[in-house]
Amino acid sequence: MAQYKAPLRDMQFVLHDMLNIENHYASIPAFADTNRELVDSVLEAGAQFCENELSPINRSGDEEGCQFNDGEVSTPKGFKEAYKKYVELGFGSLSAPVEHGGQGLPPSLGVVMSEMMGTANWSWGMYPGLSHGAINTVEAHGSAEQKEVYLTKLISGEWTGTMCLTESHAGSDLGLIRTKAEPQADGSYKISGTKIFISAGEHDMADNIVHIVLARLPDAPKGTKGISLFIVPKFMPTGERNGVKCGSIEHKMGIKASATCVMNFDEATGFLIGPPNKGLNCMFTFMNTARIGTAMQGVAAAEGSFQGALEYARDRIAMRSLTGPKNPEKEADVIIVHPAVRQLLLTQKAFAEGGRAMVYLLSSYNDIVSTTQNADEKKAADDMMSFLTPIAKAFLTEVGYEAANHGVQVFGGHGFIREWGMEQIVRDTRIALLYEGTTQIQALDLLGRKVLQTQGGMLRNFTKVVHKFCQTHEGNADMAQFVTPLAALNKEWGDVTMRIGMKAMGNADEAGAAAVDYMMYSGYVTLAYLWAWMAQVAQAKLAAGEGDAEFYKAKIQTAQFYFKKILPRTKGHIEMIDGGAETLMQMSADAFAF
Repeated sequence: MAQYKAPLRDMQFVLHDMLNIENHYASIPAFADTNRELVDSVLEAGAQFCENELSPINRSGDEEGCQFNDGEVSTPKGFKEAYKKYVELGFGSLSAPVEHGGQGLPPSLGVVMSEMMGTANWSWGMYPGLSHGAINTVEAHGSAEQKEVYLTKLISGEWTGTMCLTESHAGSDLGLIRTKAEPQADGSYKISGTKIFISAGEHDMADNIVHIVLARLPDAPKGTKGISLFIVPKFMPTGERNGVKCGSIEHKMGIKASATCVMNFDEATGFLIGPPNKGLNCMFTFMNTARIGTAMQGVAAAEGSFQGALEYARDRIAMRSLTGPKNPEKEADVIIVHPAVRQLLLTQKAFAEGGRAMVYLLSSYNDIVSTTQNADEKKAADDMMSFLTPIAKAFLTEVGYEAANHGVQVFGGHGFIREWGMEQIVRDTRIALLYEGTTQIQALDLLGRKVLQTQGGMLRNFTKVVHKFCQTHEGNADMAQFVTPLAALNKEWGDVTMRIGMKAMGNADEAGAAAVDYMMYSGYVTLAYLWAWMAQVAQAKLAAGEGDAEFYKAKIQTAQFYFKKILPRTKGHIEMIDGGAETLMQMSADAFAF
């Protein structure tokens, strides 16, 4: 099994060459001291930790899995020790506020760290990963006392956090939850109910687990308008055990070393966080953080599978090149010479590096949203982030899963064998298309809430950026291969949105029928913009004679591959969008059984 190697050169390209991250940080007073030297030192330290501590226990963790015994969960060998080192090195507190013990670095730098952890060992990364959302929620909505009691421990890593949303009958429809919160004379609440699919709900890696729980007050209105948010610790701050216990852990397709728990709340003591009946609004702080993290799982899957497939393709020999022997001294040529194998590898590379650029760009908007006091700046960044998040979450997990399957294909029959590690990536990443809102739900959010409900406003915010980029480079002959098709797709994006909107006014199912194809189309166009941007930066570096010429040439060549071999998929999605809802809805439900 290939050991993970952090792609520091490409990370630095996106951060420094493309996003000019040092200037970005300098424009935000809270992060003005975060210079390139500091950024690179964090990347290098993170790479060492992930390569040396997390990657070696990735496969063994999958083989061993978590063990459940009467409400207690034991994590695989080495997980607890790696977490202890993670805490000692201060990685969990990178982007947390200084006033509560954090290092005060930009959230986007924490996202880079999350990518390395996730690619090296996604199951392990789930444990501290959920804590970041809990930290953000308590910081945004907690009282001063709650911050003092819970935030400091979560940031230090002494305690971890979870998000307890759904129940067995509810799924993604949180308006159906039944967990109750009974008010007590001392201002606390007794929480009773059962939550399912709780990642890191129980484990042996930290001293305490802080559950962020959705529940209903006795007089709460029905539906999503009657949900409140509560802090429910496993152990009370005074040390006694609370009335929350793990009932079982799930037996899953993948991420077997991450404990996915059924959590039973039996009159557990909880504390209201945020206003009554506004819990879902507060929880979105947590959910948006989680969705960006899940988008990164798509990048991690593509990157990890690409690394394994590339190493194998450079070494494995099979058949001769169609254009003549490339390694005549051997019995056959290495398989990387074959066009079909290159198609698989370049697809992985295009999705890994393009996805990295998408998530890093998205997280740069989060830097602004989380700190700025300027209302206009905050709204502009928040709108852009709101528009891009469902695209990143749904599209990147879909293509990340595709890339993971390509890795198995490169290995041929060996890819189906567990010892090579490629099938684990497929199993581990399959959940990313489901949790934090399925692809279909994210697609409805994008088309319905973010585009149609804003009369296309959020879409125009982004297409204006793309249009400006195309205008800036329309006279550049070297960029014509990218700018010309990108400009056409950018215009088509607005046109197809209008067509969907007009049809949906007469039949709402038209939006539902178009949503997934619209989301995939949006993802391919967004990635095209990012690849055009990366190609332009690489061309400029080559023209200036700066840096590693071979690296920049490869970047341009990958962009060319994306535009010629992947971007044409948009045509199929347009055809399917225009196919409408009738063919989906005309058959009666009973007829499906015939």
